[in-house]
Order: sequence, then structure tokens, then C-alpha cells
Amino acid sequence: MKAIFVQFKCRPGAAYAVADRIAETVEEISEIHSTSGHYDLLAKFYLPDEADIGHFVTERLQTAEGVVDTFTTVAFKAFGRA
Repeated sequence: MKAIFVQFKCRPGAAYAVADRIAETVEEISEIHSTSGHYDLLAKFYLPDEADIGHFVTERLQTAEGVVDTFTTVAFKAFGRA
């Protein structure tokens, strides 16, 4: 599995609806948070190793109603307590 983090910029007033919709319909989601700053939401997804990140983001996330823009970060290694 590979982890990606996606930040979402939403239409004004749509962030919570977008978060609810993504949480309910995208099975690869781990968590989603509302945030301050340039983007409204930050979500973590786990994708199978063979998954195409570009297709996942452009076809399943960017097309969600209320999403204006996304910024994707691919994670290499997780650090923390075992």
C-alpha cells in the first residue's frame, strides 16, 4: 500500500459537504480534516501499490462536486511508534 495526502480547495461554503461526500464514497480514505490556510481540507488515502495516483486524483477526487483545486503529496515512509 502507498499513502498519499491530498489537500482540497473547495467552493466557498462547500468544504464540509465535500468532506462528508469523500468520506462516504471513497473507500481508500483513511482520514479527512478541515484545515486553515490555502486549502480547506487535508485527506490521507491508502492506495494499492499498482494503483495509478494520477487517475485516482483526477478521476475520483478532482471531479467531486464542490472541489475547485487539489494538491497531492506522495508519502515515502511513515515514522512513529510501533
